[in-house]
Amino acid sequence: MLPYATAAEAEAGLGRALTHAEAAWLGYSATVPDHLLYCHNVAILLLLYTIAPLPLALLELRARRAGPGEPLFSLQRLKLQPRACLSPAAILRCYLDTARVLLLTVGTLSLVSYPAVRAVGIRTGLPLPSPGEVAAQIAVYLLVEDYLGYWIHRLLHTRWGYDHIHRVHHEFTAPVGYAAPYAHWAEVLILGVPAFTGPAIVPCHMTTLWLWFVLRHLEAIDIHSGFNFPFNPTKLIPFYGGAEHHDYHHRVGGQSQSNFSSVFTFCDYLYGTDKGYKHHKASLAKS
Repeated sequence: MLPYATAAEAEAGLGRALTHAEAAWLGYSATVPDHLLYCHNVAILLLLYTIAPLPLALLELRARRAGPGEPLFSLQRLKLQPRACLSPAAILRCYLDTARVLLLTVGTLSLVSYPAVRAVGIRTGLPLPSPGEVAAQIAVYLLVEDYLGYWIHRLLHTRWGYDHIHRVHHEFTAPVGYAAPYAHWAEVLILGVPAFTGPAIVPCHMTTLWLWFVLRHLEAIDIHSGFNFPFNPTKLIPFYGGAEHHDYHHRVGGQSQSNFSSVFTFCDYLYGTDKGYKHHKASLAKS
């Protein structure tokens, strides 16, 4: 909860006028306890999970019905696995099962983990961070999460890890956006570790933490989209894996020893876990 009750008090404390963003933050958060601000993560995650993959799901269903000669037949060409189209029932089951797991795991974790969040220095007060500070922190979080997530993903592909936990996520060999967080409850908790490690190393403002979780979830939806959109702006990001990179991992399934990276392709290149994917790409180029 902010120590200021009014904008005048905040401006006196900061020694300058509030920005529009700071005034809005003060108006919203001045009377809200910090632990409730942190719990906003649950609502943000569920709302984002409900809305963001919806256009992809509608494209998936439209591609399923499209045939030769139809205007949207080109959707099949954009699908990474054109012969695998999910039914409405399968997409709905994925959404309901995942929403339930997210609510139980992330909701419970948010209730009990706030002391740790406070201990590492996540703040809610003024001033708000500058755009440059936010960008630098998000970059650190992406790199930390990508490296730790790579090794956790490899551990989940050991025989015990896959059979007892990770196989749930691989039920979708041709993923769709709603399958991004579809996983065993234990995997949801385990993958929270690399997501929280970056903010623990480089503490940030609560709004930056919200933004980090939003961007990370959008990235997960993107790589599970099942489509290779030529106009996707993420193609401009250097070393970004994208949907094509991760879709191959799902296609191979439990036997996959390729493409464990979640965001970038550094680790797969450095540790030689992109050889199967490179062979696959070379075979497609020859055909």
